[in-house]
Amino acid sequence: MAETITLHDAFLDELRDAYDAEKQLIKALPKLAKASSSAQLRAAFESHLEETRGHVERLDRVFESLDEKASAKHCDGIAGIIQEGGAILDEDFEGATLDACLIGAGQRAEHYEMAAYGTLIAWARGMGHTEAADLLQENLDEEKAADEKLSQLAEGGINQEACDAAHSGDEETEEAAKSKRRANRGRSTPAAVSTRGRR
Repeated sequence: MAETITLHDAFLDELRDAYDAEKQLIKALPKLAKASSSAQLRAAFESHLEETRGHVERLDRVFESLDEKASAKHCDGIAGIIQEGGAILDEDFEGATLDACLIGAGQRAEHYEMAAYGTLIAWARGMGHTEAADLLQENLDEEKAADEKLSQLAEGGINQEACDAAHSGDEETEEAAKSKRRANRGRSTPAAVSTRGRR
């Protein structure tokens, strides 16, 4: 008879997934930092890279507290988010537009991790793994702070600058359309001329 899989087994599986996610982000964050045109955004990504290295060390301690060997299981979820973020770098975005997109990519990763850590903490506390839960909570708190920092940068001017740039061309197009309408005022369109006198 097959051995029953328990919540503890699922917890370890999720823990290995989070471990791999953090390691993948250690490789991805420097690329986001390098691509940033905003010095503040670059600093935020670089600061979170250091925190992420700390997250891996903390997860090592979580495994140790459970008398388990630290090991990773490939995290498909974060791999997909990183791949989408990498695609932004292949586009011709510049300046604030690129920064706004990089913030979006960064926050998708943060939200994924926040959800994962929230689940792990709830399970750890429920099973009485207090030390593990406390260590995981430290990681979650830093993920939330990183997400908040990205929101502040977005709302502090990057998004508005990108939005203004998105519509700067629209004003020129609208002005050109008005000029064309003024020039055509009073002229009969071919369709209008061709229908006159018919009946």
